[in-house]
Amino acid sequence: MKKLSKVQQKQQTLVINVADMLEEQARAEIPGMVQCWFDVEYHLFPGSLLLCFQFEDEQALTAAKPDLLKWQKRLSAAMLKKGVILKDMRKHLTFTLLGPED
Repeated sequence: MKKLSKVQQKQQTLVINVADMLEEQARAEIPGMVQCWFDVEYHLFPGSLLLCFQFEDEQALTAAKPDLLKWQKRLSAAMLKKGVILKDMRKHLTFTLLGPED
């Protein structure tokens, strides 16, 4: 894996902080939410950012689906507070049953 530049390290820190904050909120508010993980290609940041909320089973995932837009807006607002604009907030957060290794 290629070493990250200083700018990319700052981007990584920003994404980790936002992901941790949203994960904490989601675990408190969404039953069945297991973890939050993300995938990003820093040379394409912020367009390549994808945050995933992983759920323990299909039932929990289905129950949480109506709140997806609310969480997408929260991600967009949190990133905006850090000075990062997500042009299409719907592309950057998803609910899934898959883990980061799947």
